[in-house]
Amino acid sequence: MEKFFLGVDLGSTTSKAIIINNKDEIVGRGITNTRANYSVAVEIAKLGAVFNARFNLLKKQLKDEILQRPEFKKYIDDIESVFLYLQFKKRIDILYDIMKKTSEEIFQNEITKTVSDKIDKIFNKINPKLKSGFIEGNLGRTNQFFRDIIGEQYHEEVEKLDKNLFEPLMLVYDKSITPIENEMVDYNFKELIYDSMKILKKNYSELAEKSDRNIDSRFTAELNILTGNYGEVSDSLKKYIDFTADFKFNITNMVGTGYGRALLPFPEDSIKSEILCHAFGAHAVFPNTRTVLDIGGQDTKAIQVNKYGLVTSFHMNDRCAAGCGRYLGYIADEFNISLNELGPLALEAEKEINICSTCTVFAGAEVRELLNIGEKRSDILAGLHKSIVMRAMSLLARSGGVRNEFTFTGGVARNQAVLKYVSEMVHKNYGKDLKINIHTDSIFMGALGGAMFARRASLKNK
Repeated sequence: MEKFFLGVDLGSTTSKAIIINNKDEIVGRGITNTRANYSVAVEIAKLGAVFNARFNLLKKQLKDEILQRPEFKKYIDDIESVFLYLQFKKRIDILYDIMKKTSEEIFQNEITKTVSDKIDKIFNKINPKLKSGFIEGNLGRTNQFFRDIIGEQYHEEVEKLDKNLFEPLMLVYDKSITPIENEMVDYNFKELIYDSMKILKKNYSELAEKSDRNIDSRFTAELNILTGNYGEVSDSLKKYIDFTADFKFNITNMVGTGYGRALLPFPEDSIKSEILCHAFGAHAVFPNTRTVLDIGGQDTKAIQVNKYGLVTSFHMNDRCAAGCGRYLGYIADEFNISLNELGPLALEAEKEINICSTCTVFAGAEVRELLNIGEKRSDILAGLHKSIVMRAMSLLARSGGVRNEFTFTGGVARNQAVLKYVSEMVHKNYGKDLKINIHTDSIFMGALGGAMFARRASLKNK
């Protein structure tokens, strides 16, 4: 029986899970927001990794067929998009029910019906947009967090309504979103994948009709093939899908890390420092890495590693969340935008406003004051992002500087503005020829390192 190994990175803002095989190859990834219930966050991330591993297994099984028939790849990608939508839809339906109930509990007066009716109208409007974003777009892959996806759409619709309704509608949302994030929703992989196939059948049929009438010109060659041969393709893949759905992922060993690692229900010898795990994971992806910068939700770590990926020195800021993911989250709340919008907005700046406060709370007050005197949001955000990177550069200098290849890890590595300032400052201070590594799996480096430690521990115990 093939063995697999699990690494869990329980961060203060996100929880990540990685499953690897005996060759240290990533076979599955899972991620979710971390809120009040850490144990649920871990289970959601783990389940996401298992589901992702099943889809990767399905693609591996179909490798030869995909090379010969490109429509197979299109079909599997579309199944996964619908699958992600159905998972999301189950949560949004629960959120809707909670919000309706919450609105009745909070408002015991004439506004109750008004708020309830507006919630109905908002969900009726955003549900089709979200479905289209998942199935016809790439929403499930570009944004993996339920709170961010629904929050952005909900807030956009609330802003279109009477200003007197803004506070009550946002109050209902704020009181309802955390309970749904902390709830472990029961999903059956096999049921969801077959439901996805049924939805695709209907979707392809509708697309074929549109194509015949030349209404939509966006269809790719693969999509046109599928609209005419859906039945043949789906029948050909059923045996592979059944095999994938029934496959047993035998997790032989697991290691937990991250800010909340002490809360994981793992044995003491299965808990590792996030510094060790980020270094090990970064080195695995980029073997020439000698310096690692991890900007996480609650702290920032500058790490020096040797040629084996082992830590030789480090320096970290763990006194407060200033300059970390939580800090950015706080600022996003001040601007009433999602975390995903921070970086792009900062890149629109014409100048960088200097932010004096190093404390998260004081910085929030300073931001409000700057807004009141007419400074642009983009210029303020540019200054905030630059100050974050300046703090990180100070830590790097104290840890020993930047040597050879430099690898940037952690959730904040996804922020385009932070990445811009990191690149500029590293090259300015340590040379333009120095290689900077950023990977699509940057946020998973800690979990990857944990999974690799789990595999090595398993070998020692033989």
